[in-house]
This record gives sequence, C-alpha cells and structure tokens, in this order.
Amino acid sequence: MSTVPHTAPEAAPVPARRNPIGQSIRDSLVITQRNLIRMTRIPEMVLFGVIQPVMFVVLFTYVFGGSLKIGNTTDADVYKNFLMAGIFAQTVTFATAGSSAGIADDMHKGLVDRFRSLPMTRGAVLTGRTLADLVQTAITLLVLAVVALIVGWRPGSAEPTDAGKILAGFGLLLLLGYAFTWIGALIGLSVRTPEAATSGGIIWLFPVTFISNAFVDSGQMTPWLRHIADWNPFSATVQACRQLFGDPGLSQSGAWPMQHPVWASLIYSVLIVAVFRTLAVRTYRSVTA
Repeated sequence: MSTVPHTAPEAAPVPARRNPIGQSIRDSLVITQRNLIRMTRIPEMVLFGVIQPVMFVVLFTYVFGGSLKIGNTTDADVYKNFLMAGIFAQTVTFATAGSSAGIADDMHKGLVDRFRSLPMTRGAVLTGRTLADLVQTAITLLVLAVVALIVGWRPGSAEPTDAGKILAGFGLLLLLGYAFTWIGALIGLSVRTPEAATSGGIIWLFPVTFISNAFVDSGQMTPWLRHIADWNPFSATVQACRQLFGDPGLSQSGAWPMQHPVWASLIYSVLIVAVFRTLAVRTYRSVTA
C-alpha cells in the first residue's frame, strides 16, 4: 500500500503593510482629481469665481482711485498700485466660501458616506477638496494678475523688485488662501445645508478683509481699530505682498507683523492650517461616525 507524503499547507500570504503617509497622499490626490474633473464639467463655477475679483479690481480702481490718500498723495495711479495686493489677498480668501459650500453639498448628497465605505484615510476627503480649491484659486489669481496689469498695476512702482520676489508674493497669497479653505472646510462640516455653508463661509470674511490695510492705510484708522488691523493675519500678507511687489503704501506701524510681514504671513498661515485642519478632521470623523 503506497502512502502519499503529507505536505504542510502553504501559509497564507501576509498582506503588505501600507505606509499611512503614502496612502494618505495617494487618497488625497485621488479626491483632488475628482474635484478638478467636477470643476471642468461645471465651468460656470470657475467663470463666476474669476468675474467677481475682476469686478472688484475695476470698481475699486476707478471709483476710489484718486479719492483716498496714500502717503502724501491722492494720485489715482498710486492708489491703483497700492490696491492690488489687497485685491489679490481678498480674492484668495473668498475661495473659503466655495470650500464651505462644496463640502456641505457632498455631505448633503451622501457622497461622504460613500467615501467612508472605501478603504481610504479619513482626512483625504478634506485634503483633496482644499487642494482642488487651491488649483482653482491659482487660476483665478493668474487671470486677476493679467487684468491688474491691463488696468495699470506695475510691480516695482515704489521700490525695486524682481521676478523672484514677485513669485514669492504670489506664493504667500496662495498659502493664505489654502489656510483659509480649511476654515471653510470646518464651516461646511458644521452646518446642515449648502445654502447655510455659502452664507457662513463668506459673512465673516467681510470684517477680516475690510478691517485691514487692504483698501485703506491703517494709519488713518482710529487707534483701537488700527491695532486690530495691524495684527490681522490678512493685513500681514497684504503688507508682505506690497513689500515683495515693490508697491506703495507700506504701513509704518510699529506692530511686529507690519515690521516683519513675510515672516508674520508665513507663521499666521501655517498656524491656521495646523489648527483648522485638526478641527476639521475631528469634526469630519464625528459627523460621519
């Protein structure tokens, strides 16, 4: 009687351990791609996002130009060059409303619940949304810079500058815009409807952008209001851009953010990302639990 040699069963293959950081990056890029494809299919989203800041440039340039004093002059050309850094900064921060509405809409339609059923990192949904908004903001900023040049903005009109400094200024603007989209993400997760997210995502931006040095010299404000404007994170980025662009109207305030605007802008933006990303991811986990 022959015997069949007994062989031990093969051990089941051990699944490869995934790198959590790499997985998070891949998941975030997939969600980013999804949102960018959605933007191309709804071109009016990008179109309206470009039209609004262009209107601000034209209206502020030709309505307020020559009526506000910058330094010791009311020259319309001086105000025009003073204004642009403020308009650029306002444009990137107003992208917050789009982030709020987009995330709230995904929640309302149940898309977030579908994402939860997939093997992806929790923060990827929010990171992908904010990165897609950053791309849209960069496109809007590029168009706006061209319009600004057409209406007469000239970098280096007050102080010499170069291409590296100009690019650094736009980099700070995009960083500020990205930081503020995390505030928008938190708002979008905290409300019940996309309509409420749109209102909640933009209403708080008006005091932030107008109690600043964006449209008027903060030195002309009452003392208590000037202190708020000088320590406003938005003002720090505007001051940094004016310095890097060589534009007129740099604040002469002794406040630290006005004396070191580039560092202040970087610190403010990084802190906003760190704080509000943490809060947004925590809120996302609780509302989808």
